[in-house]
Amino acid sequence: MKNVFFGLLFFMTFSISAQEDYWTNYYVVVEPQNVDMFYKLVDDYFTANKSTGVTVSLYENHFNDNSNNFTHSIGFSGSLDALGNMYANDSGDTWKLFLVQLNQHIKEGHSARMGTRLAHKGDLSLDYPIQKYFIVHVEDGEIWDKAYTKYINVNLPGDMLNMMGNFTSGVSPDGENRWVINGFKDFKSAMGGADAMRTDAQKASNKKAWKEFSDTNGESHLVRSGLRVRLGYWK
Repeated sequence: MKNVFFGLLFFMTFSISAQEDYWTNYYVVVEPQNVDMFYKLVDDYFTANKSTGVTVSLYENHFNDNSNNFTHSIGFSGSLDALGNMYANDSGDTWKLFLVQLNQHIKEGHSARMGTRLAHKGDLSLDYPIQKYFIVHVEDGEIWDKAYTKYINVNLPGDMLNMMGNFTSGVSPDGENRWVINGFKDFKSAMGGADAMRTDAQKASNKKAWKEFSDTNGESHLVRSGLRVRLGYWK
């Protein structure tokens, strides 16, 4: 299973529109005794070998439900051209050796997805390593995107990062088609959430704005949620 999983890295292709941020994620199960070596292998490889214009991120899936029980994810993000060039390059024997070594420390592959980032609010240059994620099914993507962007642009506290996007491959039978990530600088902020950063007046304003969003988003429901911790990134 794990060899098939990482074999996907050689065959992914893209068929989505330009002028958006693109990403691919690979989700794996790593047993506790192998986590340190798993991280070291990833760090050693991507410190020395990385595709131009591509950011590599490693996350621990910290809080999750029992159907969402991968332990780690490796993500690649960048422009369509940058990611396309990465997948077009077989990277030679060094890459193949890295995959062989990494597979020895993976219990099993869980899943893989790709998609785009459609919008964000907040400073992407700042560090928000603790991230709550929400996986959503929406009935009408265009209507939902418009309503959500209107809501978040005026209701996000200054010490948070928010990103929203879609899935273009790797969708489960639940039919999820949108994702939202709230980024925080530390666990305290993540536990308190956005409301802990708002004044009473801002809470009242947000409650009103959230109701408007709920009434105008064209119907949606939460598929699952969780919290991930970034262990490292290479860019």
